[in-house]
Amino acid sequence: MDRYVSPKPIPVPELETGLELARADLVFVGVDHSGPSYEARVFLNNPAATLETPLEPGEGYAGSFNVFGHGACYGEEGHCDPERQYRDAFDARPPHPLEPLTKTVIITDALAQLKRPNVTVTVVAAEHSGKDADPTDALRFDEVRLLAYET
Repeated sequence: MDRYVSPKPIPVPELETGLELARADLVFVGVDHSGPSYEARVFLNNPAATLETPLEPGEGYAGSFNVFGHGACYGEEGHCDPERQYRDAFDARPPHPLEPLTKTVIITDALAQLKRPNVTVTVVAAEHSGKDADPTDALRFDEVRLLAYET
């Protein structure tokens, strides 16, 4: 996908009385990095965001994460399949290089400006070639979570 819009609004956790928001994170779980490299631009409450949308708080821009993609696989068939590698509880080898990633975007300031009980998350993927950003369909992840920390 070159663009993701949360299928339903994500609830913003309520703060306990007397406490303030110390930090808020959007955590992207299961990010696939088997394709090309790209930048994932994250917007809050702007489901119409595109590559042309200015990266400004007034447009809902909250931050971004980058994926250094693996690109094409040149090994034998199944070489780039993480599930093909046998693992047991005592296996001391590092994980397969294509295990999905977890990426975190700190959205504290953007979320604090919204003051709403729910947010819609839009992610736009941009592949950079020189100075231009082109859309890419490399964006794939399993889920997005909103975490809030109090002080």
